[in-house]
Amino acid sequence: MTVLSHYSALALARRALFGTSWARAWRKPEPRKTYDVVIVGGGGHGLATAYYLASRHGISNVAVLERGYLGSGNVGRNTTLVRSNYQMPGNTEFFEHSLQLWEGLSHELNFNVMLSQRGQLVLAHGPVQLDVLARKGNTMRLNGIGCELFDRSDVQRFLPFLDYSTHCRFPIYGGLFQPRAGTVRHDAVAWGYARAADRLGVDIIENCEVSGFLRDGDAVSGVETNRGRIQAGRTLISVAGHSSHVARLAGLRLPIESHLLQAFVTEPVKPFLDCVVSFGAELFYISQSDKGGMVFGGHIDGFNSYTQRGQFPKASTVAECAVALIPGMSRLRLLRHWAGIQDMTPDGSPFMGRTPIKNLYLNGGWCYQGFKATPAAGWCMAHTLAHGEEHPLIRHLAIDRFERGNGSDEYGLGLWTYKQ
Repeated sequence: MTVLSHYSALALARRALFGTSWARAWRKPEPRKTYDVVIVGGGGHGLATAYYLASRHGISNVAVLERGYLGSGNVGRNTTLVRSNYQMPGNTEFFEHSLQLWEGLSHELNFNVMLSQRGQLVLAHGPVQLDVLARKGNTMRLNGIGCELFDRSDVQRFLPFLDYSTHCRFPIYGGLFQPRAGTVRHDAVAWGYARAADRLGVDIIENCEVSGFLRDGDAVSGVETNRGRIQAGRTLISVAGHSSHVARLAGLRLPIESHLLQAFVTEPVKPFLDCVVSFGAELFYISQSDKGGMVFGGHIDGFNSYTQRGQFPKASTVAECAVALIPGMSRLRLLRHWAGIQDMTPDGSPFMGRTPIKNLYLNGGWCYQGFKATPAAGWCMAHTLAHGEEHPLIRHLAIDRFERGNGSDEYGLGLWTYKQ
């Protein structure tokens, strides 16, 4: 065993130094002139859609166009949380389907996405919040999703290092715990889907920026890129924080704003937090990475931006929340922080499905929910592209729902809870 381990280490070092024998995880193809489906955006959702188109619907003549490199967008700029503790009809079922797909994804892709189902505890800071969490827990149980309602003493036994003092900033009344929630390695998700889709014949084309859409009468017939024109039977926009301005290239105006969402990580420390903890007073969330760093974040920055740089006021606010909840955090050094670009819709839920323009489809406006939705979003959009009509799980997320007075305000429901 020692000899084999020593040999493996030497072989790994030799490959790292001299770059020999490394097989590409996916091809680097030149774009073809025509595809059945073109997916604009090579993030988690775009790659997942391509994979399920090929694996579930037999459609492999697909191109995924990414203007940078895979993982350069929001799929590589998040805090890796996955859960299904949603309350609104439609959202509950959708995110539970996504969590079930997460649970089998490493086997599905033959690639370890490092799912860690350590659980998530949502804290209540008042009796009204605890009551709302109880109702959310009942909704989850009615949908077959396991959870447990904690009172203050339960939380104190579970997480004794939180601040339970009389004059603490965030008094703890209890919480709702979902044992199957947890974290996933975000870059492994991008690599796993990319490799699996490539092996099924999907073309993943990096450094390919879309600058316009081709039209055939009233229908979209393809895209104009910095690498030439590409014809497509159907085209999907799946570009995370850039949905509004990419859609505008096709003449589609979306009720979306783009904001920064920052995240932070500290120096590594010995393991002490074995679940995800969150609360609504500042939309704060925290977990401990496999390396030992404390990963945490909060609300979006309060102004529109397409940058991926963090801003100090939000860093200060989120650090204050971390120290108020876990006083020991005050001793840790902050190593780095980053920002993703969030598509914020009026009701906090995404747009998924057909658009008013023939052959043009949209998957965008994910607000805070994009990463955890990756498998289900890909699954449902693959079905929608293959059949030309929305999957049943996303019919409530149609782009015309505001015209029909039928918003899906999961975010607003939570905000009402937090302000009581």
